Amino acid sequence: MINQERIFNIKSTKDFEAIALGVFRFQFENNPVYRSFCDLLYKHPSDINRIENIPFLPIQFFKTHNVLSSNESIKKTFTSSGTTGSLTSKHLVTDIKLYEESYLRGFNHFYNAIEGCVVLALLPSYLEREGSSLIYMVNDLILKSKQPESGFYLDNLEDLAKILKKLEARGQKTLLIGVSFALLDLIEKFQFNLKHTIVMETGGMKGRRKEIIRQELHHILQSGFGVSEIHSEYGMTELLSQAYSKGNGVFECPTWMKVLTRDTEDALTLQKPNKTGGLNIIDLANLNSCSFIATQDLGKVDSNGLFEIIGRFDNSDIRGCNLMAL
Repeated sequence: MINQERIFNIKSTKDFEAIALGVFRFQFENNPVYRSFCDLLYKHPSDINRIENIPFLPIQFFKTHNVLSSNESIKKTFTSSGTTGSLTSKHLVTDIKLYEESYLRGFNHFYNAIEGCVVLALLPSYLEREGSSLIYMVNDLILKSKQPESGFYLDNLEDLAKILKKLEARGQKTLLIGVSFALLDLIEKFQFNLKHTIVMETGGMKGRRKEIIRQELHHILQSGFGVSEIHSEYGMTELLSQAYSKGNGVFECPTWMKVLTRDTEDALTLQKPNKTGGLNIIDLANLNSCSFIATQDLGKVDSNGLFEIIGRFDNSDIRGCNLMAL
């Protein structure tokens, strides 16, 4: 069994590679879905001595299979949003403490402890459904902030505007985290000049508005909130870790997470830095499901491991990865 504490105390690239290879061996032996996928590719731990050679499971498998590397009982099921009639992803979590440790350590790494900071959450599309991992995380941050003004907002934009201006007037450190369309709704009705507030978008118009590129979105939000930078959070149902951007849409991972790019025409071939490709994510906190996931996001990763999101695959299946589609 992998020592969980080692995952969150990675100090070097060598550390990361050693633990990632150990996690791969563990999941190969204990995750029937991942094992079957590796077998179809004729990939065996005895052949794998570099993380670049580890097979990445297509993210669609979370829609059609129970992706588990544990026999423990399911403590929480996180689900993705989806259109009516479409399949949604299910992330079966056997150790919710592992998720909590991952997001708290990750947030603390980039933003310091949340206690003393007011957390205002404008996440209507997530609040309106069950099973959001983002809502679980933000709710815990709200509780741990220990601030009476912290909380969720749905349609009460006027109340949110008032509290933002009140907190700003007293110089209170504040985090406003919101889905893109709701943040745009807010600044269409109210103007701000925020000096003590971090504005963080979690992406996505969720069918409420026309999709626009991140650069344009951030420009509009910067103007509306009166801030110099818009921060961003990158996470997904199928992961237990998040990457953060403090501006310009450039994301950084915590030490137990790594992003690689693959060729868009050949899903099994990784690319060199600074080339656009499909994003492959290693999330070592995903110990009890699968830590090696081929996402449907397109992006670029630089030589320091910083990455940008450029878009998504148009087709519903990742090319070259539908070997086990049922």
